[in-house]
Amino acid sequence: MTDRLQIGTRAAIGLVATRELKVRIRSKAFLILLAVTGVAAVAMPLVFHFANLTPGPTKIAVVQQDASLGPALEATAAQLGQKITVSTVPDHATGVDQVRSGKVDTLAESGPQGIRATVNKNLSTPLNQLFTVVDQQTALSRQISRLGGDPAQVERAVGASTVQVTALKTDSSQSGQRIAIAITAALLLYMTLMFIGQIVAQGIVEEKSSRVVELLLSAVKPWQLLAGKVIGTGVLGLLQLLVPGVLGVGVGLATGAINLSLGSSVGTVAWALVWYVAGFGLYALVFAALGATVSRQEDVGGILFPATAPLILAWVVGISVVPANPDSAVAMWLSMLPPCAPVLMPMRIAMGAAPLWQVLLSLALTIAFSGVLLRFAGRIYRNSVLRSGARVPLREALKAA
Repeated sequence: MTDRLQIGTRAAIGLVATRELKVRIRSKAFLILLAVTGVAAVAMPLVFHFANLTPGPTKIAVVQQDASLGPALEATAAQLGQKITVSTVPDHATGVDQVRSGKVDTLAESGPQGIRATVNKNLSTPLNQLFTVVDQQTALSRQISRLGGDPAQVERAVGASTVQVTALKTDSSQSGQRIAIAITAALLLYMTLMFIGQIVAQGIVEEKSSRVVELLLSAVKPWQLLAGKVIGTGVLGLLQLLVPGVLGVGVGLATGAINLSLGSSVGTVAWALVWYVAGFGLYALVFAALGATVSRQEDVGGILFPATAPLILAWVVGISVVPANPDSAVAMWLSMLPPCAPVLMPMRIAMGAAPLWQVLLSLALTIAFSGVLLRFAGRIYRNSVLRSGARVPLREALKAA
């Protein structure tokens, strides 16, 4: 008892947290998971980058006698948003040879019924559209000339007319990236909370079954031991979340796979870290308290299921509802409730669907709920951690010592 009194509260918690971190950070399970998530975080933006590489311009050859066809094709392609390059060949045979060898994609020649295209296999849909529009413009120009009009003047008038668009919603060109980032953030949070929570519970059962906890409690108070273990494993989980998050965003911005603003990307990671801290503070207490009620590792999974059920629910809703409709009533209300908020609210933040008042209110509710749980978790831990053998019923563990 004297030794316990000689150790200050902050020093006691720090010693337990440091010990927990040093022991757990060397475990194979943590190192393997960290390596896997780190590699996945680097691989995902690289895959998106190479999958979305814009193909080079389509190469078109025209014969020398149809040299005027080249400018028409280039001008029309620009209007249609297509990328082409036009080269001139001396005759038809040379053009066919270049198509056959792959130097050009298509040989375009003027014909009595329109453009004649020579290709290796099939004429692509964009080129078919391009040639059709050029043929229609040519036919229209001929008819205007026959009627005594000026084709150039008509083309200028047509080109000056544009479609006026009124957007009722903001541009969603980056919605795919936001959804991918949201799902990735939720997955990392879900995996980290589940994994680190299991570590907390298993560590307590391990110390309890080996009776190490009795030696520890001779030097520190039960709540100090609980706080130290939660903080130590919490730092471990923070590394598990921070490393892949920073690697993924860094590689994504460097390769251009993520074209969101730097502030938006960093903000998503920052909010994910904030919600990890809030979520871990909530779930770690529950996992630690429940772990203290059993004495065998085999019983950990069963006793933790009620605590992991809200996380599983949040993940299911996160991948099935939030990407399609982040403003739905189900997504909004569940993201406000503390048990589901650590997974769902970061997703809605990443998608730009959560107003600041909802984020702050949800965070305040989560912190307040953690404070309520702290009292009950501390009591369960204190009344159960020194009891071995059969599982301690929650009703008995909640009784005042």
